Amino acid sequence: MAEQAVNGKIDLIQSDRAYDWLGPGFYIWESDEQRAREWAEAKVRRGDYAEAAVIGAAIDLGNCLDLVSRHDLELVRGAYRSLVKQHAETGLQMPTNRGVGTDPDDDRVLRLLDCAVIKHLHAMIESVPLPERVVPAFDTVRGMFGEGGQLYPGGGFRERSHVQIAVRNMDCVKGIFFPR
Repeated sequence: MAEQAVNGKIDLIQSDRAYDWLGPGFYIWESDEQRAREWAEAKVRRGDYAEAAVIGAAIDLGNCLDLVSRHDLELVRGAYRSLVKQHAETGLQMPTNRGVGTDPDDDRVLRLLDCAVIKHLHAMIESVPLPERVVPAFDTVRGMFGEGGQLYPGGGFRERSHVQIAVRNMDCVKGIFFPR
């Protein structure tokens, strides 16, 4: 399947699960082939795939919702507040982030709340007609994910931290390749 993706014979898979922390999109790890391989191998162990593979992608981030940018984080905070208000008005319960139960570090990898907030932000932006839209629709979403146990006792770094990108606009994918 990886060979077919690199050769352009199949479309890249976009995810749209309720726990996708960056919202819907084609998910990639930024500059971390090792973490991508760990993820792929875990999927094989769980029986989701028959074989693990890692491909690379050249991405033009375009208009990126960058979750390491203070400005963009404020947009997300505003979307959260709007989502809370919407849920209060409709009586719906807010989603929550949670762990999978077996993770000793409780990374809360099921990011139901985060996904709902990001999706709500996209919907808020896209609900404004184009001539009046102040914030353009985002092509990609990029964020830092702190994952795993402490790298060393008392430290703030985590063993499997990584930067991930969700590509919403597939025109931003400029090439697919096998890493060296």
